[in-house]
Amino acid sequence: MLFIPLFSVFAGLSVADSDCYPIVANSTGDTLTIIKTTTTPNGFSSAAKGWNSWGMQASPDTTPSYPSSLYPYVNQTFVIEQCTVLADADILAAGWTLCSIDDGWYSDITDDYGRMVYNTTLFDMPTLADYLHDLSLDLGLYNRPGIPCEAANKTIYGTDVTVGSTFSGVEDDNGYCYFDYDNANTQVYHNTLIDLWAYWGVDMIKLDYITPGSSTGDAGYPSNSSASAIAYHQAIANSGRSIRLDLSSNVCRDEPNLGIWEANVESIRLPVDINSYGASVFVGMWRIQQIIEQYRQNINYQVDAGKRMSLHPDLDDLFVANPASVSGVTDGQRMTLMSFWLGASSNFLLGSDMTNIDDLGMQLLTSSAGSHAAEFCNGHPLQPRNPDTGSNQALQLQAWLSGPSGSGKAYVLLTNLGENLGHGGYTTVTTGNGTVSVTLDDLGLMGSSYTVEWVWYGNKPTLASGGT
Repeated sequence: MLFIPLFSVFAGLSVADSDCYPIVANSTGDTLTIIKTTTTPNGFSSAAKGWNSWGMQASPDTTPSYPSSLYPYVNQTFVIEQCTVLADADILAAGWTLCSIDDGWYSDITDDYGRMVYNTTLFDMPTLADYLHDLSLDLGLYNRPGIPCEAANKTIYGTDVTVGSTFSGVEDDNGYCYFDYDNANTQVYHNTLIDLWAYWGVDMIKLDYITPGSSTGDAGYPSNSSASAIAYHQAIANSGRSIRLDLSSNVCRDEPNLGIWEANVESIRLPVDINSYGASVFVGMWRIQQIIEQYRQNINYQVDAGKRMSLHPDLDDLFVANPASVSGVTDGQRMTLMSFWLGASSNFLLGSDMTNIDDLGMQLLTSSAGSHAAEFCNGHPLQPRNPDTGSNQALQLQAWLSGPSGSGKAYVLLTNLGENLGHGGYTTVTTGNGTVSVTLDDLGLMGSSYTVEWVWYGNKPTLASGGT
């Protein structure tokens, strides 16, 4: 079992591709560089927080209410059943507002102007958006950079230009065609697409299979679709609606790609999908270890760059609301996931069955101390500051620091990540419980004394300078 204390302190006054996923040298306890976030390109000051449908679509046996006849899709009735739970007073007050529908909501046939539209046997998106907005919730939709090639002979809305004249000549194995972003009419097309979705009431877009990056195999996807992020960003700005843009999955983080993401989107997925496809549980701990290692590599690179982050990491869906027998990880590990996702300034999208929340799940979702921690860490993402040295390498018994802020407030996360199950990046030092001790000096905290409040437990000891 993993025991993960996350606490705030107040001052008294996987082997990565180094080309695509750059890695900086491990430090040995350098002077603390405080990492902060700033407003995203589309004007958001925090990461998305809510629910996403993909966990249940990928592993329907986790969710008794999921209709087997729908697999692998969802419909409006099912989404409403799940997302109405977000409107619970305590859950809504904690900021869980996004209802995000993943792959399969759209028709295989575009509208008369070549735009992606909803499958009318599954959804009525304007009606769904109105329903969610009346509950103070938001609507998110999934898409890919390409569109069905059948749109080629249709004309872009408001023009006499054919959609096909903007294609690059790349067609994937699924019959999707891709755009030539050097063609000015490509942006015109994207403007009309986002105008339509804005009219429906869409508040967030997840753009999947972005390259370079994304594990696309040999399905015929273009090797570089990064310009789609620019086209979507410009179309969102043109629409006048506030819409988030998230890129997926495990997109490359080298230059010039990172610069493109930082200028155009809110968040990028660091890992591939973490859910256990086809299983009766949502996730396994080996995936969590891999994600934490990918995050460590990414945040070390950001700290080394020494600039404010406008780009939030997306650690994929968060499986903490359901009992351990469904989540796939122990209750202690559920606390690990919750603590790490909130500390990483990550997108905070539940993949759990919202109709099966247990007591621990409700505590994790609605804890006021947890919400305050998430709000703080949104502006100060966790970075590794390890026991004994303050170093930033991968360890099983690890320490992480968020902040401190100008007032001296900080959050500290201590983790026993358990036996390395293959992709944790560290050497296993214990297969059971382990004690993690860290000093203020290790963390780089220079205040004379600190009041310590445990996020999940609430007690308040005092820690003097040099203390552990």
